[in-house]
Amino acid sequence: MKILQINNFHYRRGGSEAVYFNTAELLKKNGHEVIFFSSKMREDLPCEQSKYFISNINDIPRWKGLQNYFYNREAQAKLEALILAEKPDIAHAHLFWGNISPAIFSVFKKHNIPLIHTAHDYRMVCPAYTFTDMRGNVCEKCHGKHFFWCVVKRCSKGSVLESVVMAAEMYFRNAFFSPVKNLAGVIYVSNFAKQKHLQYNVGFSKIPDIVLHNFGAEKNSDFLAQNKRSYFLYFGRLSHEKGLRTLIDAFRQMPDLPLRIVGNGQEEQELIDYVRSNKIKNVEFMGFKTGDDLKKLVSAASFVIVPSEWYENNPMTVIEAYSMGVPVLGAKIGGIPEILPDGKTGFLFTPKDVADLKNVVTRARKLNALEYKAMSDNTLRFADDNFGERLYYQKLIDFYEKVVSFKRKLN
Repeated sequence: MKILQINNFHYRRGGSEAVYFNTAELLKKNGHEVIFFSSKMREDLPCEQSKYFISNINDIPRWKGLQNYFYNREAQAKLEALILAEKPDIAHAHLFWGNISPAIFSVFKKHNIPLIHTAHDYRMVCPAYTFTDMRGNVCEKCHGKHFFWCVVKRCSKGSVLESVVMAAEMYFRNAFFSPVKNLAGVIYVSNFAKQKHLQYNVGFSKIPDIVLHNFGAEKNSDFLAQNKRSYFLYFGRLSHEKGLRTLIDAFRQMPDLPLRIVGNGQEEQELIDYVRSNKIKNVEFMGFKTGDDLKKLVSAASFVIVPSEWYENNPMTVIEAYSMGVPVLGAKIGGIPEILPDGKTGFLFTPKDVADLKNVVTRARKLNALEYKAMSDNTLRFADDNFGERLYYQKLIDFYEKVVSFKRKLN
């Protein structure tokens, strides 16, 4: 089978890009041909199909970028050229709203190619995609259709202008390019995410779907947990919804416990300034890390912490920690509890609650060597049972075949 993988970015930028590349590698490993469609960025990884990639939205005039945000004609034209040259059997899109855009829907319909979408966030039912308002509070005021609330509550970075654009794009898309009418299948990465989509657009119940938790790398003996328990670790995007201010405030009250923060993002400098101005000595920013450098940091950690304050779907952070035998402390929100059985592979805490996070860190710290080793072993078993490559591949390819068969019947 020849499979077209689609994503706004063709470099390892975050969790969705990790899934995009990991899925492609898994399909290749099992004998399938994979081609790509994305946008041109200086960070892009090498790709034979890069000549078909669309312009970087940041490299074109602002008026053109705004137009492309709603409907990208360049994406439409270049995708058609790619399809005519490569003739894929199926397409699998990850992040594509706001850049590649729903302009691609008509191309797939014209060439009768089924399009599957992995819902990494809530962009199909929430303009700001995180179900949070400008203050970072969970917000569901739009109810999947009253998108003006995004403007009223300035849900996009507190900006009226950005919130207007995002709300307008949702009204435009639902009126003319509804995902329900154009997607051949949806992959949800948590049961929680599926229920939220169905809650706010019952039309999704008519599309073939599957809940498929993200998969992790095979266990690597070179990077198994070292059981040094020398520091706690956060790694991922540094943005408001990730709960980093809560995390830092908790460790500010535990000055004898070291916390390392790995990653970059829009909140990075603000957080660094906050730590410096408050003279917090036990929090260290490590910058962006990847590959073996990141694995070494994770494997030496006592616990990985996921303090998210939005409806996190299925964070790759948890899966990557488990694959190395490192337990996790996670916020009790979104899809996190589905993959973090409390007391077995780590501990859950109330999001935005500094006191509860402190209590959980203290509880984790008090585990004796045998208890910690048992928890570490549980993470490896949980990863094998739930995030293994073979299991994921079989479910994915079965779903691809189901969607292709379903589309043939409709035709």
